[in-house]
Amino acid sequence: MPRKTDKRVRLIDAAKVLIHQKGFNQTTLADIAQEADVPLGNVYYYFKTKEAIGEAVIEKRAAEFTECFSKLDEETDPKNRLLALLQFSIEDLELTARYGCPVGGLCQELGKQGGSLADQAAKLLHDLLMWSETQFRSLGLGEKSADLALNLVSNIQGIYLLTHTFKDPKLAIRQAKVLEEWLEKLTAGRTSSASIRQVTSEVA
Repeated sequence: MPRKTDKRVRLIDAAKVLIHQKGFNQTTLADIAQEADVPLGNVYYYFKTKEAIGEAVIEKRAAEFTECFSKLDEETDPKNRLLALLQFSIEDLELTARYGCPVGGLCQELGKQGGSLADQAAKLLHDLLMWSETQFRSLGLGEKSADLALNLVSNIQGIYLLTHTFKDPKLAIRQAKVLEEWLEKLTAGRTSSASIRQVTSEVA
């Protein structure tokens, strides 16, 4: 791999780690350069501003989401895709307990200041919502699919928030089991509007 590409990749990977650990605003270009083992002066050759490297990190997160969705879509049953998403959500819980959700945390931080970077970060969670809605529609849940996707993603983000707040990975494991039971009930023939509302209220 050419050295030029190697440095850029290292800078993005370093920025991704540091932004998760320290937050976007507390991470400096000097921090990123040191973590990537790249001279600070060289950083500006690849990224003129911290916002530019922030965009690159969000693009990398988006690529990771796309790869994850592609892997989940290999499963033929949409219910099993959603269950696999839950399993994916409780990986690396020690990191989650220490630093929170890398995507949700970034969206919260950038959302407070607004702007293009905040919009780009928000699209990550939007894409997760859209993918989840597609799975519920594939299960025949029709017009309720958007609300069910919102319920699922909100619960997953709540898992991350509480796990980080209380530094307790076991909270995430407990709630993931609740969500698994919820999904099983939704797909056990209880697909009328009244039944969906009842099941959804159990985990809302």
